[in-house]
Amino acid sequence: MTRPASKLVIAAHEARASANPGFAARLLHWQGGHGRRGLPWQQTRDPYCVWLAEIMLQQTQVATVIPYYQRFVARYADVRALAAARSADVMALWSGLGYYARARSLLACAQIVVAEFCGRFPPASAVLAQLPGIGRSTAAAIAVFCSDERAPILDGNVRRVLARHFGVAADPHSASGERSFWALAHSLLPRQRTRMPGYTQGLMDLGATICTRSAPKCSDCPLRASCVAYRQQRVNEFPAPRRARAVPVRKAHWLVLRRGGSVLLELRPPRGVWGGLLAVPSFPTRAALRSAVRSMSETAQVVALPMRRHAFTHFELEFTPHVVRTERAAQAWPAPANSATAQEGNIWLSLKRADAAALPAPVRTLLIDLRDGTLSPRRPTAAAASARKQ
Repeated sequence: MTRPASKLVIAAHEARASANPGFAARLLHWQGGHGRRGLPWQQTRDPYCVWLAEIMLQQTQVATVIPYYQRFVARYADVRALAAARSADVMALWSGLGYYARARSLLACAQIVVAEFCGRFPPASAVLAQLPGIGRSTAAAIAVFCSDERAPILDGNVRRVLARHFGVAADPHSASGERSFWALAHSLLPRQRTRMPGYTQGLMDLGATICTRSAPKCSDCPLRASCVAYRQQRVNEFPAPRRARAVPVRKAHWLVLRRGGSVLLELRPPRGVWGGLLAVPSFPTRAALRSAVRSMSETAQVVALPMRRHAFTHFELEFTPHVVRTERAAQAWPAPANSATAQEGNIWLSLKRADAAALPAPVRTLLIDLRDGTLSPRRPTAAAASARKQ
């Protein structure tokens, strides 16, 4: 009788693993002497601290995460403290770390852990994976480091290590390729649960410091003797590259409304790009922005600044800031339907506070440049006069 395809895949990878019985042992030995140590979250088995670090480390480098992690732990010492926090405070503390959906999920997850699990993270990865923001690999990492669970992780670094070492040609981004990599990762796990933290940390460290995406240090790799890609001199061919796609470009015009040393900001919608953060009003066209300015003042001077760019994962944003000065009160500023305004509560933020406010990185950089006087404006034009020419 023919065995199901998934079982055939697992059997094939178990055969691969059995042909490399020293994979885990060599990795553990290397990790013991050369792995990363002294990272703040490595000094504890507290699920709260490990969870916080693993969420921050999703798609973000260790050096960037460390100061954010330290600030979060200092501000919110445990999951109950975080669960009781205001969303605006959490977003402000996260500001600059990027991928802001993680911050929203962080707060939602903390609240569920307190409400449904009495403030204790469930130890099993299968249960952890059901919580907001915790996928299968992150759940496994938490369970491994906190309770020695025999569960594989599979982030981008681990996929790269496995693809190169075993010569896996499957596309890791396809459904079948993902199943194949998970099966391989599971087949390589050490039998002893107590060895799981060192093994898992070793995989993370090897992918992050030795088997890097570009310029890998193969001569320092403890696995090179059995590495298919190294032996065949095809290191740069694994893992299979994602199909190249043209990155779409979105354009926007930002209104920087100044009153003295402050600037008007609006709260972004709770979902979507920069959800829950403060930002300057954004318009799809220059004409829409100028129309909004005219509704406030027929004689307001609009100063266009040089266009800037900001790269997201799936698109690139090209935005042109336009500075307008006003002495009118905040409530006099309308909230046009074609701006990014989604919630009531426009605020005037002092430029002196731009470093600490809950702002997206490009907004923060813009305001700091404005505060420090490092911008080079174009020629100012009257909004009304410009509108008549269009």
